[in-house]
Amino acid sequence: MFKKILIANRGEIARRIIKTCRDLNIKTAAIYSDADKDAFYLQEVDETYNIGPANPLKSYLNREAIINAIKEVEADAVHPGYGFLSENHSFAEAVVSNGVTWIGPPPKVMQAIESKCYCREIASRVNVPIIPGTIASFKSLDELYKVIPEFGLPVFLKLDKGGGGKGIEVIKEMDQVKDVWERVLRVGMVAFGSTDCYLEKQVINPRHIEIQFLSDKVGKCICLGERECSTQRKHQKIIEESPSPIVEEKERQALYEYTRKLVMAMGYEGAGTIEFLRSEDGNYYFMEVNARLQVEHPVTEFLAGMDIVKCQIEVAAGGTLNFNQEDVMLEGHAIEARVYAEDPVNFAPSPGKISNLKFPNMESRYLRIDHAIAEGSTVLPYYDSLIAKVIVRDATRLEAIRRMEEALLDFKIEGIKTTIPINLKILKSKEYRDGNFNTSLVEILLERIKA
Repeated sequence: MFKKILIANRGEIARRIIKTCRDLNIKTAAIYSDADKDAFYLQEVDETYNIGPANPLKSYLNREAIINAIKEVEADAVHPGYGFLSENHSFAEAVVSNGVTWIGPPPKVMQAIESKCYCREIASRVNVPIIPGTIASFKSLDELYKVIPEFGLPVFLKLDKGGGGKGIEVIKEMDQVKDVWERVLRVGMVAFGSTDCYLEKQVINPRHIEIQFLSDKVGKCICLGERECSTQRKHQKIIEESPSPIVEEKERQALYEYTRKLVMAMGYEGAGTIEFLRSEDGNYYFMEVNARLQVEHPVTEFLAGMDIVKCQIEVAAGGTLNFNQEDVMLEGHAIEARVYAEDPVNFAPSPGKISNLKFPNMESRYLRIDHAIAEGSTVLPYYDSLIAKVIVRDATRLEAIRRMEEALLDFKIEGIKTTIPINLKILKSKEYRDGNFNTSLVEILLERIKA
């Protein structure tokens, strides 16, 4: 087992990894920027290392600085969390080339699956259904004009190496094509260093369903249920739950089989997620692979009663999964509500000082809050606006919804705006309570508010 893990991240996910390392008696080292120097969770690690200014390009995305930190603290493994460099194959390769273990899939696998088109090609090869669209990427506006008529409008233009909801735009009319193309390419160049694109037919009113899996070096792949992720804003999730209120057992087993086929074909090791879209007529289509720990992994941990980060670390250390698919028991219902430091109507960032903070009061077997905030602390404008995750569980879905409402109503954050009000509106809506919703739910609710 590892002696010391460097956590190449910040905030609540850094705290989450610290907790598991403590349980495993593994020492931890945390990196931090100048802006994060007073973050209270830095007191929870064995060592800290300053990697530069607040600007993430000069700190949390500065590969050279992080490699220097790894050497300085003599870490023998790196956990990247999610976001930042977690899916950057060249950073993972640099870690490995320095004789340090990368806690994630092999860098060569990461490099391959950074391409959504590569993943679509693999899915087609192993008979996993994909959303109709192009498989090969294209790089010119002329090609885009040529392929659109093959599928018909509306279509999505997507970056081949995009992620996090960025680099996705819908084309509904042909006179939009040039403007959409230019916007997506700008995002690709700035955020991902690649302007390769592909086209997907827009699936109207889809559900977003994902499968959490674990796999090891000997080819065992175990699925840990599905998560319903259809409640989104700006293509990013805001509420997740498991199990999905719409997935039937035969569909679940089919999704498990699709997942195993993809994982085996990719040579994937560790924890990951396969994302699917479900059409209105009940067809499932492979969408993409998330080659990292997911933001919403606590939903599955609560339901399955296991520590996914622990499994990640053990597999990276050369271990194998010591349980089988039939050993996975998913009991009850779990929901996660993400709390962003954002305006709850237009989702504009709301950085600032937290003047008053009160966490919900509930038994730990029903409630979990992953966070890195404290009263008097400042939500910084330089990083992602996610500040906390509220996770609840109960015997039934309606009871879990009731517990989540209770928790959010009891969660007081003053001094900044948060998305707690829109979370509560979602939970109270008839569509959500009935389980009859899709990825447009948040937009529908916001239109009602404006009316």
